[in-house]
Amino acid sequence: MSPLRAGKVFKDLLSFLTIIPLGGKEDFIFTTASNMWLFPVVGGFIGLLGGLYYILASTITTFLLNIANIYVALPMAFLGSAIPAAMTIAFLLVLTGLQHFDGLIDLGNALGLRNLHDRKMKAHAWTVTYAGAVLALSIEFIAVAGLILVSPLFAFTAVILAEVSAKLAMVTIVWIGKPSHKGLGSIFLAKAKKPQNIIAYLLSALIVYPVFYFTGYAMLGLAATSLMIISVPVALVMSRVSNHVFGGVSGDMIGATNETTRAITLILFALLLTGVTG
Repeated sequence: MSPLRAGKVFKDLLSFLTIIPLGGKEDFIFTTASNMWLFPVVGGFIGLLGGLYYILASTITTFLLNIANIYVALPMAFLGSAIPAAMTIAFLLVLTGLQHFDGLIDLGNALGLRNLHDRKMKAHAWTVTYAGAVLALSIEFIAVAGLILVSPLFAFTAVILAEVSAKLAMVTIVWIGKPSHKGLGSIFLAKAKKPQNIIAYLLSALIVYPVFYFTGYAMLGLAATSLMIISVPVALVMSRVSNHVFGGVSGDMIGATNETTRAITLILFALLLTGVTG
């Protein structure tokens, strides 16, 4: 792949996965679908932005809490972790245009309906049911809780790990799934079933481990890199859920898989840290 071609592919991938205005051409959907094996690279970039945002949010929050604590006694440790964590997950949702979050809502909207046609119609309706809101907010709450439980010392690396893992899960569910209907999801499932998808797993490791290595936690990096394998069973479970609810994998379920994997990765990484640091 020439440097010019690589630049266009990365720009198209970033245009699809974020709200960054890069002016992707009309074919950017097809370029993205054909190069889905590069999703972890974009995930690493999104995670980098999220990690830097966490550091900024933490710095500002600590400064403001120290001022407020002069006048009112505050639970500094909890607020110092909870506020930046919530702000960072919100930042990631906004950065991705809420499109994956919308997938969670649509899945929740469809759950509980008996008829397959009704489930598909409900998922595509411009409404938010109680079940949809509860499911989506619960998953994001788990993600926030995971980031709260992660020591602030490791929050930067945790965000990168979670985003790479989330994108790897998207690659996996598309690779193994069958389309539920014609639409955006079916374009991906038709064009992304390529042998080079296996490269996505290698790329994920090559992104995550160096981040831990260069921040001085090489041994932890090995465990964290291994933790990314959780993206595979999560994708398998989400694929089965999608088959049951929608009769196949839809674009909504691909997005829901991203959000679910991020949340689970953050929780498991927090537990991993607890076991390592004791």
